[in-house]
Amino acid sequence: MQISGTTAVITGGASGLGKATARMLAARGAKVVVLDLAASRGALVAEELGPNALFVAADVAREEEVERALLRAVEHGGALHVAVNCAGVAHAVRTLDKEGRPHPFESFERTLRINLMGSFNVLRLAAAHMLKNAPNEAGERGVVINTASIAAYEGQMGQIAYAASKGGIVGMTLPAARDLAASGIRVCTIAPGLFATPLLMQLPEATREALATQIPFPKRLGEPAEFAALACHIVENAMLNGEVIRLDGALRMQPR
Repeated sequence: MQISGTTAVITGGASGLGKATARMLAARGAKVVVLDLAASRGALVAEELGPNALFVAADVAREEEVERALLRAVEHGGALHVAVNCAGVAHAVRTLDKEGRPHPFESFERTLRINLMGSFNVLRLAAAHMLKNAPNEAGERGVVINTASIAAYEGQMGQIAYAASKGGIVGMTLPAARDLAASGIRVCTIAPGLFATPLLMQLPEATREALATQIPFPKRLGEPAEFAALACHIVENAMLNGEVIRLDGALRMQPR
């Protein structure tokens, strides 16, 4: 699918991987809808991207808010062709803490609700809008790109909720692609490693440098633009479907 002329919704588009993806899609001629929480910098990001960009506030885990946002996207661009799920949260909590107290159920539930159920919510509702599109010459109607993590495969101590949520995203990628194949809608997932996102950049420089040394090559944190470039390639490469792509510099995470 050619990016120019499409309409793309990017969840978590106000910062980090989502912001970089929104910027790159807009630079390649897409009409971009930045979907993020009302308290985010989404409006500023959309203003920065220009008149073809729009900010819509929504919680990805709330059906009615996402559906309203997607309707705004269709109004903005005339159709919906691309959805990129970048919204997510992470909490560092072990199954039992040092005093033997169990992981709070509420924080585990919240992580799965936002990361996994939020991604599924956007996927299913976006696909329903994409189904209304006339197929292009290759038979494509739309593309959905989810964001997992290498923690889905090598979750570290304290990542049980995060790893479970990202593992769920990995697990739903192939069946979603198979479900939507007859409709001409592709589904892929990117599983990034250590990236220079706002959350990670809050760590002390010495800690960031120590993390970078764990990466075989290149020995540095990933750049959000590298994630965005892969997302754009997935949109353009029709043979990428039902696949989870690690983007991690050959990193395999240790237990801690």
